[in-house]
Amino acid sequence: MGWTWKKEHLDVILVPSGLLIMFGYHLYLLYRYLKLPHTTTMGHENNSKVAYVERTMQIDVRDRGQALTVITTNISTATTLSSISLVLSSLIGTWLGNSTKTIFTTYLIYGDTSQSIMSIKLITLLIFFLIAFASFIQTTRCFVHATFLLTMPDAEVPASYVETAVIMGSNFWSIGMRALYFAVTLLLWVFGPIPMFVSSVVMVGVLHNLDSDSAPLHQFRPVPSRSVLKNVGEEMAAVGRAVQQLGRPHGN
Repeated sequence: MGWTWKKEHLDVILVPSGLLIMFGYHLYLLYRYLKLPHTTTMGHENNSKVAYVERTMQIDVRDRGQALTVITTNISTATTLSSISLVLSSLIGTWLGNSTKTIFTTYLIYGDTSQSIMSIKLITLLIFFLIAFASFIQTTRCFVHATFLLTMPDAEVPASYVETAVIMGSNFWSIGMRALYFAVTLLLWVFGPIPMFVSSVVMVGVLHNLDSDSAPLHQFRPVPSRSVLKNVGEEMAAVGRAVQQLGRPHGN
């Protein structure tokens, strides 16, 4: 008996291929982020954040309100995304518990529509939403810790401590966002292996464009403030007046 092609075989071919493309790209991105950070957008963002923390730590604790506002905004966004991920996880869990054959699994899908495959789709989707939820929670934890360090009164806090907390929060943020990107492709798998594979290829192309940055890392040098320039001008004027007084002829 010869081998017969069935539409169920598409799930065996296209779904692992799509996941392999996604995982392969992110392993490549991880290598660039660790070894060649100046070629990635995340490396440039971390460079900016380190410079921001260093400049913030140079001012008085009472004048760090703007920095706290920036971190608080990131905390609010991470909390919102973690809540959304948890809600979607709950909905998928409910769907998984009550899943039955519907019009989506009988007529509109070209692929395997068995109940076991449908359960695998929902379970993998649930896993990535839970990963996103956990990552955004850790993002909030790191940024809250950075807030405590920035507002610690009457204490010398090394800038490296705050930088580590901010960078760790940013890394967890990136993991959470990548988990959501994976969840998008797996969500399209619910409608068949072909949409899932196509979305994986398109997603990698878009992410490669967004994650690449060929510009050199900017060196954030401090700009002379107006008060410093004013003081320098006043000192030069005072020196000029003193020179004029010394140059005047003295009367008998």
